[in-house]
Amino acid sequence: MSSTVVAIPSSLPGGLQSALGAHFGHCDLYTLVEIADGQVEKIRTLPNVPHQQGGCMAPVNHLAQNGVQILIAGGMGMRPLMGFNQVGIEVFHGGAAQTVGDAVNAFLNGGLQRFTTEFTCGGGGAH
Repeated sequence: MSSTVVAIPSSLPGGLQSALGAHFGHCDLYTLVEIADGQVEKIRTLPNVPHQQGGCMAPVNHLAQNGVQILIAGGMGMRPLMGFNQVGIEVFHGGAAQTVGDAVNAFLNGGLQRFTTEFTCGGGGAH
């Protein structure tokens, strides 16, 4: 069976015990979790890219180029949400999850909502 790559904005050092990054584009790094048959298969980290080159779409394209299929995020603006939709990455709202592991477990248990416009913020450094 093929695996699904899930990205979670994280604080350093990354991994399941790390705190969630509040805003996907301004996080320290991403924890990438490969899931197969409803189980975590592999965990790795991916450095974030600066916003300056490519604006809000730079992190979107960076994740797409690294095989990410799903993003779990606490906050983002409307432009990157539309960008994720364009590149085929499904976005879920992290809800009350405090750590990467909490977010992954909530996702595996079907406890996360799709990220819709009601969750978007004004962008920038606000979150």
